Amino acid sequence: MIVRRDSGGGLWLWCPGCEEAHRVSVDGHAAWEWDHDEERPTISPSLLVRGTQSAEGEDFHKPHHPDVAAGGPIVCHSFVRAGRWEFLADSTHLLAGQTVDVVPLPDWLARPTA
Repeated sequence: MIVRRDSGGGLWLWCPGCEEAHRVSVDGHAAWEWDHDEERPTISPSLLVRGTQSAEGEDFHKPHHPDVAAGGPIVCHSFVRAGRWEFLADSTHLLAGQTVDVVPLPDWLARPTA
């Protein structure tokens, strides 16, 4: 499973740059449009996820953003087009500036919730 919709109008994808799930709102008062392709999705406009790096060993530490010191800003900026992540250069993870295939959701996220 590449994408999972939730009951709140969200769409979940697994980000191989951050190695974690990203959620976008695609229904109702959504900020993003989705082409409804569950295998090779296109989502627009771009996805911009921001956060703050925690110290190593603490909750929310992002090891896939190795050049961001504790307290520094984390950025994941991308387009998802035709089943490919296009990571923009302002991303702070190791896939910045690269284009890679979308990847399946991990089993724990792909399972429907009760």
